[in-house]
Amino acid sequence: MKQKKILSAVTLTGKGLHTGITVNMILNPAPANTGIIFKRIDIDEQPVIEADVNNVVDTSRGTVIEKNGARVGTIEHTLAAISSLEIDNLLIEIDGPEAPIMDGSSKLILERIGDNNIKELEADKEYFEIREKIVFKDEESGAELVALPDDEFSVDVMISFKSPVLDNQFARLDSLKNFKTEIAPCRTFVFLHELEFLLNNNLVKGGDLDNAIVIMDRDVTQVELNRMADLFNHEHIKLNGQQGILNNLKLHFSNEPARHKLLDVIGDLTLLGRPIKGKIIASRPGHSANTQFAKLLQKEMNKQFSKTAPPVYNSTAEPVMDILKIKELLPHRYPFLMVDKVIEL
Repeated sequence: MKQKKILSAVTLTGKGLHTGITVNMILNPAPANTGIIFKRIDIDEQPVIEADVNNVVDTSRGTVIEKNGARVGTIEHTLAAISSLEIDNLLIEIDGPEAPIMDGSSKLILERIGDNNIKELEADKEYFEIREKIVFKDEESGAELVALPDDEFSVDVMISFKSPVLDNQFARLDSLKNFKTEIAPCRTFVFLHELEFLLNNNLVKGGDLDNAIVIMDRDVTQVELNRMADLFNHEHIKLNGQQGILNNLKLHFSNEPARHKLLDVIGDLTLLGRPIKGKIIASRPGHSANTQFAKLLQKEMNKQFSKTAPPVYNSTAEPVMDILKIKELLPHRYPFLMVDKVIEL
């Protein structure tokens, strides 16, 4: 497999979810072995921040990376879209501290990039192959993420909330080829009590009742709903039922929240720096657990790509040299004939 980049630049414009600042984000082609990097073009020095899990500084309301005092937040939806297209090299110029939230999913980002705007490069793509079970557990949140050996990349996600409205949900992505139709349209979600806390703390300034699924986890009056709509500069929504999904939008899938959590997992694991060959199983994931898991995977990946790493023994793989070839090179007597095959040269 070869590395990929985009052919022509793509511009995305929208508000940052928490800052409310209108941001322009330009996705630019980049040469092989560049990786994915962000550049803050609104700062005089135009600092560069690599999309690397070691640059993560905050995961409380999205994934935020920072380097030399410059940061970019809410990058997970953009990174998920990039990973789904298997783009390895990208320079992302941004004139604000937060990526635009768009519609709360990866759909519009994929649409702007386009299916025919990707070029294969000469450089080989390097995968991180999961060779043995890797487990991360967060006792405080109850999150657990597991990586298992597999020939392809796939993700299973299970979510569970102590809510009568949003019970256990499961989502699966068997192939990145299905990301665009099955995962990309799935929007972020928030519980009503969380939304009230964010509003009271002057956050979600760029939020909109149309770019997030609002889960009504308590009884609410029409007066309260009108006040909330006014805060978001949104037309009033007629109350229809006390609990459930706020009825200004319809779910794309019955398990859309679980699918969005899967989207977040893919976006956060992009910070690993290499595409994965393996199966990921995530239970109750969140940005904190996702990025900690990515750090654990990165440690294993660095061992795998170390020059001192021992070769992997695969008894079914065709050897570089079998015993007949060895006999052509070595004397036909003990102890040389104890070498019956060479697996790596």
